[in-house]
Amino acid sequence: MRTATGVAPLLALTLAVGAPAQSPPGKAKAPFFGSIAASKARMRTGPGRTFPASWLYVRPDLPVRVLDTFKEWRKVEDPAGKQGWMLKTLVSERRTAIVQAPQPIEMRDKPAGSRVLWRAAPGVVGRISECGGGWGRFDVKGQIGRAHV
Repeated sequence: MRTATGVAPLLALTLAVGAPAQSPPGKAKAPFFGSIAASKARMRTGPGRTFPASWLYVRPDLPVRVLDTFKEWRKVEDPAGKQGWMLKTLVSERRTAIVQAPQPIEMRDKPAGSRVLWRAAPGVVGRISECGGGWGRFDVKGQIGRAHV
């Protein structure tokens, strides 16, 4: 079993961009964007505990795309493109994003704002909301800024 704690750099913020508005909790239909809810989450090769684990994620809030559902199981894809099955309780409908730029990205005070509040390093995971016009509100444990997505 492999452990995933990070992914290769690609774009600035990923997986929360362009997703349709969320349905009420528990009502989302696949495909939709979500995140890993637990501090440790096993990805399995199939929808059941009898299937072998292929990954152990130790990164809560890591963004995932839910591709399919089967009873209490969710087929997910992580930012690196790895696919597998996770128990429903390990996956949240909370939208998050990961910084995948090769250098830190600027967090601004408002969309297209001139004031840089802070910079998020590659690999930083945060909650994203209020997306529109190519910008999103990025919250990393209470530190908030606007990022171009």
